[in-house]
Amino acid sequence: MHLIPNDANFDFMRFRRYTFVLSVVLLLIAIGSLAVRGLNFGIDFTGGVLVEVTYPHAADLAQVRHALSGGGFNDAQVQYFGTSEDVMIRLGPRKGKNASEVSNAVLSTLQAKTPGVKLSQVEFVGPQVGSALTEKGSLAVLYALIGILIYVAFRFEWRFASGSVLALFHDVIITLGIFSILQIPFDLTVLAAILAIIGYSINDSIVVGDRIRENFRRMRKGTATGIMNASINQTLSRTVITSFTVLLVVVVLYFLGGSSISSFALCMIIGTIFGTYSSIFVASALALDLGLTRDKLIAPPKPKEGDELP
Repeated sequence: MHLIPNDANFDFMRFRRYTFVLSVVLLLIAIGSLAVRGLNFGIDFTGGVLVEVTYPHAADLAQVRHALSGGGFNDAQVQYFGTSEDVMIRLGPRKGKNASEVSNAVLSTLQAKTPGVKLSQVEFVGPQVGSALTEKGSLAVLYALIGILIYVAFRFEWRFASGSVLALFHDVIITLGIFSILQIPFDLTVLAAILAIIGYSINDSIVVGDRIRENFRRMRKGTATGIMNASINQTLSRTVITSFTVLLVVVVLYFLGGSSISSFALCMIIGTIFGTYSSIFVASALALDLGLTRDKLIAPPKPKEGDELP
């Protein structure tokens, strides 16, 4: 049983002008938000204190935030982890105070409102460690993109290679833009998801690109647009099944995996959707508009012995 019929004949390239406009609008919004609001870096990057407490009954997060605000912890990020009795509190660095002093102050503030609150765990990330993680994380993404750029440049003709690399930037920037707009905490798990998205997106683009190259060499008749549409339709079933499988897993992780992994799962959901979209409407469509034709992919025949040189 196939999700997509084997004889599917969707005219994807017909809509590439509209999808270009959509992509440009999304990119401008994402870049604008990143420039104005930036990312909401978690304590992995900024440094700070993570305090986990356990309530004797189901905790009301609004009341927890109100109590912390009254105690001078206005920057506290509060969320459940595991159960409704377990609460995770993230705080920025406090000058002149160590993790023990901060956690004790938090616990005292909460116990004043709700007796019976217990301290479960305290973690401290120093600002210098956070700065190093930011630098190393940025370099990891940059090196991954450079490595993929070199690989694709050798594997494909430059027009399709350019489209594939631009599709990667398209997926990463839009994903980061959504995190910036929603101010979802950006931590190491999200960085790992970004790297996974890069790998997923380029893999999808390469599968489509290989089929386009094969068909340009095999299909002697037909326009470049027609051959591209045929190639995308031939790989569509594989693309949909792969994307559906990945989405099925990460959606379950998002709803059932708990708060510690929710940001990772959300990043993967966004990246999978846009990675599938970009392999068709960005990588392939850009290659076509850059002038990709059969003669650009087929090497000229080698001259036989005795042939006159031009």
